[in-house]
Amino acid sequence: MKAYDALSDEKLIEQLRQGRTEITDYILEKYKPLVRKRANAMYLIGGETEDLIQEGMIGLFKAIRDYRDDRDTGFYHFAEICINRQLYSALEASNRKKHIPLNSYISLSAQGMAAGRNVEEEILGHSESPEQIMIEQEVWEEFRQRLTGNLSKMENQVLHLYLDGNNYIQIAKRMDKSPKSIDNALQRIRQKVRQMKLEG
Repeated sequence: MKAYDALSDEKLIEQLRQGRTEITDYILEKYKPLVRKRANAMYLIGGETEDLIQEGMIGLFKAIRDYRDDRDTGFYHFAEICINRQLYSALEASNRKKHIPLNSYISLSAQGMAAGRNVEEEILGHSESPEQIMIEQEVWEEFRQRLTGNLSKMENQVLHLYLDGNNYIQIAKRMDKSPKSIDNALQRIRQKVRQMKLEG
């Protein structure tokens, strides 16, 4: 698989289409950290991490299957969109079971943020254009700054490490804290995210 490291994602997809099916596994493994980061963000707003990782991997598989090189968007951004949509769909299905309004959730991922739109609108109306992605990144940055101001120093450290893909044990070791204290911090962060959403 090392031979693939020097190839662009687009080139890998091209070779996959030519019959090198093992490339699928290579891309799935390469992008798994991205899926975990997105799943971690969604966990903070109401999902179960392991279930969301599985959903994210399904989204990634769909990206590999559906990507076309005639798109203006590169594979990385297309994969992000597919992963986000799959995660949103999972949350939407979960919401139906729990009878929770769709708009009670807000995405912590840069590509998933969109001002004033609920999850259903996000899934159906997500733009793949670089301009829209830039706008959403700006919205995310504004939200992140507001959230940072509402968190304690410890909570900010935990959030940063968690969104980078670290689990409870890894964060606890890096911060020299107990896993329980990390769990408590994440629960407080989730509550503050919900409160910010209610306040608009």
